[in-house]
Amino acid sequence: MRKAVVVYSGGMDSSTLLAYVVSQVYKVYAISFNYGQRHKKELDYAKKFAKQFANVVEHKIIDIGVINELVQGSSLTTPAIAVPDGHYALETMKKTVVPNRNAIMLSLACGYAVSLCADRLFVGVHSGDHFIYPDCRPEFIEAIDKAFRLGNQGFASEDFRIVAPFMYSTKADIAKLGKQLGVDYSKTWSCYKGGDIHCGRCGTCFERREAFVLAGVSDPTKYKDNRQLDVIQKETETK
Repeated sequence: MRKAVVVYSGGMDSSTLLAYVVSQVYKVYAISFNYGQRHKKELDYAKKFAKQFANVVEHKIIDIGVINELVQGSSLTTPAIAVPDGHYALETMKKTVVPNRNAIMLSLACGYAVSLCADRLFVGVHSGDHFIYPDCRPEFIEAIDKAFRLGNQGFASEDFRIVAPFMYSTKADIAKLGKQLGVDYSKTWSCYKGGDIHCGRCGTCFERREAFVLAGVSDPTKYKDNRQLDVIQKETETK
């Protein structure tokens, strides 16, 4: 059986990705990272979600929180910076960028993949990420794929590739695929604020809610603020 490493956060996109890769008949090695994120609750969800695939998925959670000594300025890792509310496309969402986060995680995951002789490294970035996150864009994934293959030439599998199957998909597309794969989204976590339940207001809650609506898929998530999205958006814009 072919081997694949999946960068896995426990969120909606990466949980769908994990289910998708399992369906492709890989022996899967899922790797999650504690990078000091405010919403580290996602890791508890990742652990529980991965267990349902225990026969074909080996899951590790790796603590790299030490990077916070070097990587500063994001609302996800700096308590003094508030997590912004509203639509993901707003300029304020740049506060959620963790500098070079994907490059750091992919580098570690690549080393893991090479040590396992895996021929695929999967990451769940999608088209909705492109506007805010430069390390989710196609040209970045293409460049880092080439760099990692060059940097591991002679040691990595000859077929090794970094694959982003949702690169040109919307989050609504992901929700539709998840429904086909039988993903239970109540067992996934998105909210950047990391409270007891999803806040329903932050960028990633907003995007999650919108995706289910556009996909025509029932949303099993409980939200602290479950008012209509347009109401929340107008409230956010007037602040």
